[in-house]
Amino acid sequence: MSELRRELTLLDVFCIAAGAMISSGLFVLPGIAFAKAGPSAVLAYVLAGILIIPALLSKAELATAMPKAGGTYFYIERSLGGAFGTVGGMASWLSLSLKSAFALVGMGSFAILLFPEISVWQIKAIASGLCILFTLINLVGTRHAGRFQSVLVVGLLATIAYYLVVGLPEVDVTRFAPFMPHGNTALFATAGLVFVSFGGLTKIAGVAEEVKNPGRNVPLAMFLAFAIVTTLYVLAVFATIGVLEGDVLAASRTPLSTAANAVAGAPGLIILTIAALIAFTTTGNAGILSASRTPMAMSRDRLLPSVLGHVNKRFGTPHIAIFLTTAFMIAVIVFLDLETLVKTASTMMILLFLLVNVSVIMMRESRIQGYRPTFRAPLYPWIQIVAILVYGFLLFEMGMVPLAIAGVFFAVSLLWYLLYAGVHETRDSALIQIVQRVTSRELATSTLETELRGILQERDSIIEDRFDSLIKAGIVIDIDQAEGVNAFFERISKILGLQLGMEAGEVLALLKRREAESTTALRPGLAIPHIVVEGEGVFNILLARSKPGISFDDEMPPVHAVFVLMGSRDERNYHLRALMHIAQITQAPDFDDRWAKARSPEELRHIILLGERRRDVE
Repeated sequence: MSELRRELTLLDVFCIAAGAMISSGLFVLPGIAFAKAGPSAVLAYVLAGILIIPALLSKAELATAMPKAGGTYFYIERSLGGAFGTVGGMASWLSLSLKSAFALVGMGSFAILLFPEISVWQIKAIASGLCILFTLINLVGTRHAGRFQSVLVVGLLATIAYYLVVGLPEVDVTRFAPFMPHGNTALFATAGLVFVSFGGLTKIAGVAEEVKNPGRNVPLAMFLAFAIVTTLYVLAVFATIGVLEGDVLAASRTPLSTAANAVAGAPGLIILTIAALIAFTTTGNAGILSASRTPMAMSRDRLLPSVLGHVNKRFGTPHIAIFLTTAFMIAVIVFLDLETLVKTASTMMILLFLLVNVSVIMMRESRIQGYRPTFRAPLYPWIQIVAILVYGFLLFEMGMVPLAIAGVFFAVSLLWYLLYAGVHETRDSALIQIVQRVTSRELATSTLETELRGILQERDSIIEDRFDSLIKAGIVIDIDQAEGVNAFFERISKILGLQLGMEAGEVLALLKRREAESTTALRPGLAIPHIVVEGEGVFNILLARSKPGISFDDEMPPVHAVFVLMGSRDERNYHLRALMHIAQITQAPDFDDRWAKARSPEELRHIILLGERRRDVE
């Protein structure tokens, strides 16, 4: 499987998130929002920002645990399984593509301000041309797309700051009375309307695999983008309401440009119109960058044809998936009525937010050892439960037409899964892990554990050393009855004899002789018996767990974790290194709890492989 290059910095990721947020939500919707809610539209933006917080926190957690291409699709598939993953992936790709296409066509409303004679087909031609331009930028490297996005977003933020500097001093507070002319119902309905403006914030999860130090940069960029852009949203809407007459604002589809014209004349109009064009450009570019990673990720998992997963060897970009996304966007721009489809895309986006919160619950409750996010959403699980209920309510508020279209889309996606994807799927999921936990421990599989461990190694740039190899190759036993140390030694001497090519009695004698010198129980719950064997270059490790406990010493509590070390004399130095690694792993505050809760020998192995320690550098 081809890997993507980690080329995106914190600034790049911040600009992808911020650029995806700032488009129609700021440059078009304030007029529509004012028409629905009056001056309380500014409060609607605040409420919409609050509504996005659960999805923000949940996606930040999932992105740091699984920084892989596909983002939302990958989280849903690994937590809920292939059927939900297929639906979620298709919905994510369609939603991002439609919203980005709509952003490019939306540029027409502002282009008309600068070029009044421009026609609808000329607007479509310009939007299609921009699609092709962004495709070329994305094809030659994610780093170039990220840099291009950064330049545009920095300029965009500077322009909005200019608007606030000239607009806020001109605010007439009397324009805010009455504040809620249409009541609470209109306020909450408007919050639902502008809620989709914040959806771009989480697009960066889709490119997390290409981010440098994703455990830090992905959540930090998301939180910075949320704080800065939400503040700009609220201040800009406040300034616009305070500057324009109510009837003018309610009828405007270019509210910030109109307000800038009122306070700064033609220069203000031109500057804000250019800013709007830049904003739609950043949304289109971020859309292609993020949306194209979903079909790539799905093809990796064999839910779509493998050709979509190809990565260009020269540029390190998923060129086939980019071409597919661009072709679809151009077809939508040229042939389809976008408004209904974009409302459908918004419906899908809300559903995806709902499923992301479900995914966090699934991943945590599965108790998978490899699920190690660097950021954990606070107030778990209450914030996820509330989010699921709120997003469920918003879904039905979107109306029957988009719900019906979304329903047909989901049915087609499920049919595709049953006829094509389900035939190839062999992975388990967090949901399956939960089912296995409440049914039979012996049924537990380790494919997801193994995959998550690989993701963590990639995330943290971990290179496997000799200790990892020994643990992978070593024997792991799980004992379900209490016993004394001699009974334990008799049990393992038969296993070790076969492994070392020795008689079981000889191994047993070595173990007893070493234990007689001094107990190998080093602390409550932990013992490290070790023996010296004949030969050269011999070193093996056996892991054992006993939930009831093994009695090594009458004066110490029973031992639950045992590391048996076997090495020849020439491996004495490595013996000390192995002891150091075991000490670092077992001293973790949660080690004993994880060890006790592991459901199978393979999970015990993963606990050691995922333990925090200093790796040997050859």
